[in-house]
Amino acid sequence: MWWFFIDVHTTVECILVALFFACCLSIICFKPLGILQSLGYSNRQFLRWAGKKSNLTQSRLSIVFISTALTSAVTSLCFSFTGRWAAVIGLTAYLIFFVAYFFADATHTVRSNASLTPRFKRLYLTLFVTFAVIAYLTATLLNFFQSLIGDSLFTQLKYSILSLLPLCALPIICLANLIAKIWEKPIANSYIKKAKAKLEQKQPLIIGVTGSYGKTSVKNILACMLSQKYQVITTPASYNTPQGIAKAVNNQTLGEGCVFIAEMGARHKGDIAKLCKICPPEYSLITGICPQHLESFKTLENVVSTKAEIISATKRTCYIAADAFDSFKGYGENIKACECVSDVISGESGTEFTLSLGGESVRVKIRLLGEHSAYNFGLCACLAYELGVSLKEIALAAENVDFIDHRLQLIKSNGINIIDDGYNSNPVGARAAIETLKRFGGNKIVVTPGLVELGVLEQQSNEQLGASLVGLDCVILVGETLVKAVERGYKANGGDMQKLVQVPSLTAAQDKLKGVLQKGDTVLFLNDLPSQYL
Repeated sequence: MWWFFIDVHTTVECILVALFFACCLSIICFKPLGILQSLGYSNRQFLRWAGKKSNLTQSRLSIVFISTALTSAVTSLCFSFTGRWAAVIGLTAYLIFFVAYFFADATHTVRSNASLTPRFKRLYLTLFVTFAVIAYLTATLLNFFQSLIGDSLFTQLKYSILSLLPLCALPIICLANLIAKIWEKPIANSYIKKAKAKLEQKQPLIIGVTGSYGKTSVKNILACMLSQKYQVITTPASYNTPQGIAKAVNNQTLGEGCVFIAEMGARHKGDIAKLCKICPPEYSLITGICPQHLESFKTLENVVSTKAEIISATKRTCYIAADAFDSFKGYGENIKACECVSDVISGESGTEFTLSLGGESVRVKIRLLGEHSAYNFGLCACLAYELGVSLKEIALAAENVDFIDHRLQLIKSNGINIIDDGYNSNPVGARAAIETLKRFGGNKIVVTPGLVELGVLEQQSNEQLGASLVGLDCVILVGETLVKAVERGYKANGGDMQKLVQVPSLTAAQDKLKGVLQKGDTVLFLNDLPSQYL
């Protein structure tokens, strides 16, 4: 082959150049790789994210391309007296601009960084190797052409062509992801097979929880109730994919007679059915329906039919939130609506309501914010009561129900109320969060980049969000992607434009808050930064 005709020194040079570019490119691609992870490692959704007109990532990489190409060429020409070393010296331009990009990108705050799971680490290593191979082949090819052409100008400028690599970084991420899937699918299948075998052997009572919103909150509330009577194991955090549930099963000890509560998420039709095959539920809960993930579901009917997959898989009863019950009529006979909550009062100190089960009633108070928290509690109470937890025990469990991170989580700091609703990106949850904010005293401030993954309803929903912000003391819009629609809705409904501020990042929003917040004020972080949409 042609690379055998290149001398050893040139080969070593090409290897070093390849490793240099692999290191630099892998570092600046860490955040985009985190976006790919948050999108379920879907190349299609990643490319859709990359292709959004308002997405600045490719623009930033284009600036790196132009800057490195020009600076590398100028540097190489300035050191032309060094001969063939001029091209190597020109690589310093890449180092300078890669470092500058890294530090500039560090100020671009994201809602949640990449989770360093084994799969992510394997993909990151695959990406490094892919970058190294592409850079090595390119450098070797350039040196081969140099040996054929023998032109001194080409010799000095040859590595300037490597500036194309940052420009191609996002497609190369997709290539690395495709390569990694060669072994990822068998690994995932082995995890899932192991989890299914463990569940079949231990036979815990399995409860599935799904819905467009509130899954993690409902899962945790139900766990508090059932812990009064059973050993309870849940999927941690928001582990609601096949791999996430399999990991939860494989990493925990399932005792005899224990209860396993599995949160089940979905982005496409058939996703819930797949999860139910891993852990077929004895009972299930559906928290509610809204156009969440409509970008992938396309229609609300697809959302409903996908969530309804849990009904046919449920061996006994599926309890459904009262306001969503009508959507699931006709999907099965084993469904029940939960209408056990009344007289709800929600304020700064939590939520109080009357809970009625089995002909008895009790007044319950939980520290969770928002009226919807009472109905989430009631949904769980219906199932807990059927499983033998008394009304008194359910009421006692209310004392152990605590805030879930980033879900209307109240944090008090130096006399200021901070409502962290950073993981909320659906219209129903947004309305509930804003209504909750309005019940607090002092100045009321919201920080939001808008709502995402709503498909054809995205613009409309964000305009409605803007309308709901009218009357607040300060509105801080973050980013550039969705905030124009929020601003339009705010302005069209009589919002005071002097109270509206647009900033480029969460860091800038936090800096703005320092000059605004006073003791007694409340600030709501609503869907704080969905980085894949900025």
